[in-house]
Amino acid sequence: MKTIMVMMDTLNRRSLPIYGGKVRTPNIERGAEKSVVFDQHWSGSLPCMPARRDLLTGRTAFLEKGWGGIEPFDETLPEVLREAGIFSHIVTDHYHYFARGGESYCQSFSTWDFHRGQEGDPWNSVIREPEKPDTFYGRIEGQYELNRERFISEEDFAGPRTMKAACEWLERNKDEDNYFLLVEAFDPHEPFDFPDHYLDLYKDTYEGPRFEWPYYGLKPADLPDEAIAHLNNRYSANLSMIDHWFGKLLDTMDRHQLWEDTLFIFTTDHGFLLGEHEMLGKNQMHVYNELAHIPLMIRPPGGGQQNVRVQGLTQNIDLMPTILDYMGVAIPDKVKGFSLRGLLDGQTEKVRDAAIYGYHGMAVNVTDGRYTYLRSPKAIDNHPCYIYTAMPTTFRSFLGKEQPQNIEAGRFLPYTEYPVFRFPVSSEGQNYGGTHQVMQTMLFDIQEDYNQETPLQDQEIEAKMIDLLKQEMQRLDSPQEQYVRLGLTAESE
Repeated sequence: MKTIMVMMDTLNRRSLPIYGGKVRTPNIERGAEKSVVFDQHWSGSLPCMPARRDLLTGRTAFLEKGWGGIEPFDETLPEVLREAGIFSHIVTDHYHYFARGGESYCQSFSTWDFHRGQEGDPWNSVIREPEKPDTFYGRIEGQYELNRERFISEEDFAGPRTMKAACEWLERNKDEDNYFLLVEAFDPHEPFDFPDHYLDLYKDTYEGPRFEWPYYGLKPADLPDEAIAHLNNRYSANLSMIDHWFGKLLDTMDRHQLWEDTLFIFTTDHGFLLGEHEMLGKNQMHVYNELAHIPLMIRPPGGGQQNVRVQGLTQNIDLMPTILDYMGVAIPDKVKGFSLRGLLDGQTEKVRDAAIYGYHGMAVNVTDGRYTYLRSPKAIDNHPCYIYTAMPTTFRSFLGKEQPQNIEAGRFLPYTEYPVFRFPVSSEGQNYGGTHQVMQTMLFDIQEDYNQETPLQDQEIEAKMIDLLKQEMQRLDSPQEQYVRLGLTAESE
């Protein structure tokens, strides 16, 4: 029994033809034809590293911390597999694993393979200042300008190298069994870079300043429509490139007849805004459907129900217990996700009533598949809000250096005796910068208003969604102050 899981970072569900999109992804469609396609799959913790902690621990972590490493008390999928005698390997070009705040993810695998050069990865070591274009929109980063100097041919780009390395690993281990392979491509994450022939697929005629890497947040008022159209084309082209190389992985599986005894999973961490809601990127805004509603397709060993759709709610925390279930390994008690085996076998129609998702310290969101409810903090100062961690790192930095006198330590988390640090990220009278774009609580009927353009005013439905949100927060061991921060209970309670 084998499991092969493929993740493409920042993969927009709405781009894929299997979900009604128009980007050229024939190999993703090819995989879907062999698989069960999930129509109600949702993110959990966002963005990149929080999403991966969810996936590898089967727990939704954003209520207690944001970006950071694997915790000493986490039980990760590769470690649980190792204890059961199952080999695990990760092939990735996701360089955040090797930056501060990405500790112990890859290291929990039996072996790992890292392909360098994406985004700001400090890879191409050149002392001179990089050349930059005279005019551009959005971001230009010097380190990536140096990295891309080493992309002479398509095979030099990090995404293609990653897929090629995964194929080579399967070739070397074609006669082996009892393993878990995770293949992670950073593409189509920005910057949207690729050989020019992929952009030709989209008949792009843009002649303005270079634009491949937007700043996150509100779309600049002076950014022309043709630049946004070009950015969308670049995203599509980047996706088409990594889809092409994904096809080589499928070819390898075909050649060695790996489908019959393999659980195959394909998904992403989150989506990306390309002008919708007058926004670009992620992180700085509400977690709209474009960010939270993500693709998932799974082929059970032997095929099972091929080319069918599942409507039951699912999340990425459900993938760890699903993998363990199929591989015959006991699911740890700490895991909060649900095995999807019953959905895949057609034995059940649902495993959960709600999917909860969000960024740490911002709005907390819930869906039942019909409605989405985006619950905002009750005040701009975001009080009270804390980060709980035994690993005091975050995205490229350490936590708490500015106000070490306010850090506490103790056994604050209900599901572990391991002591953690508690970092305040808000205080009375002090704004918490992450909340300023999410201060409006909103309810949407996504059956009638999937694009979330017109908030619904219905007290009865809102009350139902509040109850659902509180139930799921309780099930996920939410810190108590989260209820207070969101105005879901009185501070004195």
